[in-house]
Amino acid sequence: MSQSKIQAVYMRGGTSKGVFFRDDWLPADSAVRDRILMRVIGSPDPYGQQIDGMGGATSSTSKVVIVGPSSREDCDVDYRFGQVAIDKPVVDWSGNCGNLTAAVGPFAIAQGLVDAPRDGIAIVRIWQANIGAKIIAHVPMKSGEVVEEGDFELDGVTFPAAEIRIEFLDPGGDGDDAGGAMFPTGNAIDVLDVPGVGPIEMTMINAGNPAIFIDAASLGLHGSELQRDVNGDSALLQKAEAIRSHASVRMGLAATAEDATRLRPHTPKLAFVSKPASYVASSGKAIDASTLDINARIFSMGKLHHAMTGTGAVAIAVAAVIPGTVVNRLVPESKGSVCFGHPSGSLRVGAEAELRDGVWRVTKAVMSRSARRLMEGFVLVPSLVISG
Repeated sequence: MSQSKIQAVYMRGGTSKGVFFRDDWLPADSAVRDRILMRVIGSPDPYGQQIDGMGGATSSTSKVVIVGPSSREDCDVDYRFGQVAIDKPVVDWSGNCGNLTAAVGPFAIAQGLVDAPRDGIAIVRIWQANIGAKIIAHVPMKSGEVVEEGDFELDGVTFPAAEIRIEFLDPGGDGDDAGGAMFPTGNAIDVLDVPGVGPIEMTMINAGNPAIFIDAASLGLHGSELQRDVNGDSALLQKAEAIRSHASVRMGLAATAEDATRLRPHTPKLAFVSKPASYVASSGKAIDASTLDINARIFSMGKLHHAMTGTGAVAIAVAAVIPGTVVNRLVPESKGSVCFGHPSGSLRVGAEAELRDGVWRVTKAVMSRSARRLMEGFVLVPSLVISG
């Protein structure tokens, strides 16, 4: 049978890349849609390479995005993010990708979903439908088109590009219920007894995405490790997943640890932090401890991330300004801005917080990213995938 053509745009956003679709380019039936998206990416692939698809066989490159007109009066577009598992038939819609968020504004403008000024900065109001959060993207414009070239450098991305400033509004949730509270347990820090691992001190937080912060020493690490130091150690990865999956249950995000591993591999993310230490990044760039506030590393889809997830950066910024968290005790004088070292280099992020009625609220987290179109046209999928 012939293949079917589906319109798509392949984009880089921050240190990730994915296949972007308008919602009217895909079937409304979610089961058919997910079959198509998995086939576009090349999953599930027991070889773990995604050779027969657009995916790049890493969590940073096995992603899809759907954008359409917003269902809300206070937003311009609705944005849905899907993390496609590499070796399993799963598209995880439970969280956001902060990196690809940077590409949502440019995509929406190019597709005529947003009215943008001919020159200057376009303000794109994004509703992140996965997590129910509002995001503001500041996209540079010139002569009626999105500016993609520029001199903004982002560690983890080889070439400079135009800067896109992203504001995550109320990233800690409103605290009205356990699912939406900044701290699902009600505590800035907890000790969780993880079967087969033992008691682990951690901060479980909803900020950008659900996240878990632990001290690097809890995993027997220093905090300056690169991917090669971690991803070949199966025992270490199993320990990290045990912590993540059991914390997922404690956060009310999964019924069992097994469900967290099988059905919710994308979120929450597990990160480990430490005092700043000098190291050589994966690019060969020397990172000086004196330029950092902390070192931070994060796991994504069972592996150590090559840089830092965008939502992980948001969670770091938020946790840094809330007294008592695992992150804050390393940077108690952060004053709303923190520079952290990650495997590809360093990044500065900021957050605004205030104490209301004895409860800390974070009103905004801010970071800069860049984005660029890589390809426009059609993706091809076997017709049988659509017909089932």
